[in-house]
Amino acid sequence: MIPLAKPYIDEREISAVVEVLKSGWLTHGPKVKEFERMFAEYIGTKYAIAVNSCTSALQLVMEVLNIKGEVILPSFTFVASANAIVTSGAIPIFVDIVEDTYNIDPNKIEERINKRTQAIMPVHFAGHPCDMKPIMEIAEKHNLHVIEDSAECIGGLYNNKKTGSFGIGCFSFFPTKNITTGEGGIITTNDDSLEERIKILRAHGIPSMTHEREKSKKPWLRSATEAGYNFRMCDINAAIGIEQMKKIDDMNKKRIEVARYLSKKLTNNKITKPTIHKNCRHVFQIYVIMLDTSINRIDFIKKVMEKDIQASVHFDPPVHLQPYYTNIGWKKGDLPITEHVSEHVVTLPLFPSITKRDLDFISQIINSILA
Repeated sequence: MIPLAKPYIDEREISAVVEVLKSGWLTHGPKVKEFERMFAEYIGTKYAIAVNSCTSALQLVMEVLNIKGEVILPSFTFVASANAIVTSGAIPIFVDIVEDTYNIDPNKIEERINKRTQAIMPVHFAGHPCDMKPIMEIAEKHNLHVIEDSAECIGGLYNNKKTGSFGIGCFSFFPTKNITTGEGGIITTNDDSLEERIKILRAHGIPSMTHEREKSKKPWLRSATEAGYNFRMCDINAAIGIEQMKKIDDMNKKRIEVARYLSKKLTNNKITKPTIHKNCRHVFQIYVIMLDTSINRIDFIKKVMEKDIQASVHFDPPVHLQPYYTNIGWKKGDLPITEHVSEHVVTLPLFPSITKRDLDFISQIINSILA
């Protein structure tokens, strides 16, 4: 079976993990700080704060910003984006997406802004950055926070600026993402006070890291300044992340080359291939095609899977049509473009180590099925 995704792991990550295990310092230590420095430098922000997931990252940002009103976001995303809003005591307000990149439509944002609106959460879908210029202009005009869900867009560029550096960035290191730490997430920001509070909240409300306290006169002193969480990243995960960061540009280059090759080989006009805007670098966390409405998607995926090619759908149902959100008032017909896209998209295999032979086989099978 050709998998949908596969982490780009080699002996470097394995050796790094072994080194941490032998060191005896397994969590909240020096590797986390090193990983944070590398990631902040890569994104182009002053700070990066590592946590145990992108969901934790989103929730911490919501709490630190004290957002209890409304947050505007797309429904065409993983449910974690909206869940973090709800669990923080705020209200998600979904808006529709654009038809080419499947990202949030900036033209639909302003009409949903009212006195209760506190933030916009653009979600960079599949590795293609959102249209950040109008989003940032709207946010500035209405004095709103911008929380970038960059889970799927590590290294994506918009006007030569990396996603996660426009507002407050939240990233995921799940095994399917552009880099992985096994599980993990990170927050990027230039705000001194924001960084300080996030670091406190991620570790039980205690301002200092365990590794830092080892050098003090009273290393046992753990004094909480507020009620926090255990959202820390361990050094094992960070060690993997450090090695992944050393080859992120190479991995993203391979992803782009794979996507370009696959787009060239998929020749049937019953599919729409990924769009790339001229001012953007699409880093292809996933490769998504849109089927013509005449194609039965279930049958199509079944036939692809029968040939030992994994295929999936991102995202069906969209968040606003999932049970919790329909129970609070969202319904079919609210977001027509989102609903159409979610009913017709298919995700195909894409990862740095996939071979041309596999890509030729995938394209041949798909072209023949559609023919």
